[in-house]
Amino acid sequence: MIAAALLMGTVISSCAKTAQPNLGASPNVGSPGVSASSTAIASNSDSTLVWLQHSWDAYRQRFIQADGRVIDWEAGERTTSEGQAYAMLRAVLIDDPDTFARSFNWAELNLRRFNANGTPSDSLWSWKWGKDENGKWVILDKNFASDADIDAITALILAARRWNRPDYLQQARIKLRDLWTLSTVSGPAPQANNPPALAGNPATMRYLLPGPVEAFRPQPTLLYLNPSYLAPYAFRMFAQVDAEHDWLSLVPSSYAVLNESAKISAADLPSDWVALNLTTGRFTPLRDPNPLRSLYGFDAYRVWWRVAIDAKWFNEPAAREYLQQHLVTLRNLWQSNQSIPAQIDLQGRPLVTYESTAQYAMLYSAFSVTAPEIADQIRQQKLLPTYRDGFWDNNAAYYTQNLSWFGLLSSTDVAVNWLQP
Repeated sequence: MIAAALLMGTVISSCAKTAQPNLGASPNVGSPGVSASSTAIASNSDSTLVWLQHSWDAYRQRFIQADGRVIDWEAGERTTSEGQAYAMLRAVLIDDPDTFARSFNWAELNLRRFNANGTPSDSLWSWKWGKDENGKWVILDKNFASDADIDAITALILAARRWNRPDYLQQARIKLRDLWTLSTVSGPAPQANNPPALAGNPATMRYLLPGPVEAFRPQPTLLYLNPSYLAPYAFRMFAQVDAEHDWLSLVPSSYAVLNESAKISAADLPSDWVALNLTTGRFTPLRDPNPLRSLYGFDAYRVWWRVAIDAKWFNEPAAREYLQQHLVTLRNLWQSNQSIPAQIDLQGRPLVTYESTAQYAMLYSAFSVTAPEIADQIRQQKLLPTYRDGFWDNNAAYYTQNLSWFGLLSSTDVAVNWLQP
């Protein structure tokens, strides 16, 4: 997997896993247990909880099997570690311990990674499970995607606290050990951005990779990074429960990556993927023939949500500063056109003419921190109109359902005691 040829094959596909959402607002065909009638959602804040519960019920019935497997209907009915982690995170936040347990147990039974001799290699999850060429349901790619493991571990910590389940906390600690070992590396801090990092060596930082080191460090001096995987709020929580590893060192490195990598965009926007040269300390775009691309698109949307959570849960000034600085282009587009294209290139030019409900949900989360009036406009104009019978856009759009739900969750309160040890 070290060779570039392999890197462009199944290894890279593990983290370029998000299929383009179906963005049309096509009528729903219905699903078992979901009302055929439209549910009206009022605009007051209390209604958001009703909205979240209703959409979770519909999602659970449509996308989650009785055994806990989450199905991506738009991608060959496959299952991903991302999908299992999203289900766990949503379940604990909506207080659904049964679905949480089933989703977690299915992943533990079916996505675990093994050595050639059949022994477990670690506690992380293979990213892709589905039907092979012979019609057998198996692991299709055993590489892990670190964003899924981060979300799953965060969910386990929250579940341990909310439901008094010390066994979940123990599972989180086991996974944290493997995530640190297999998916973080040290290297020089990005040029022109040297926030405090590892004690005694301010020029060195610890970086989170999108997956296995051998896949995303194709050369000793080169890293491939995905800004939307960076979750400073999660790293703070990891530090609370795992004293053996310096998880707090990933907070400054995350903001360094987020801020410095955005400079490759004339619009100062995050990219789906970037490359960091450890010799020069500079970020560079990823272009053809590399299958990973540097553009503002479906992965990058999640940056707004993850940074907004750090601002709201932990009142982090760096999070608010990031949102203020890097939302300028999108704020101007919204104020001028009341619409934002789904993809934007490094020159700041729209790549497509359509919009994305998933993007609007992530921007709702971000603007609720920096510009509540714009957040409310997005809610009224882009999120309410696309919601019907428990689904945004349509009842096959797996990615849109999750990002829309998480974006709206940002307007509700998360119990402070869940965020503290």
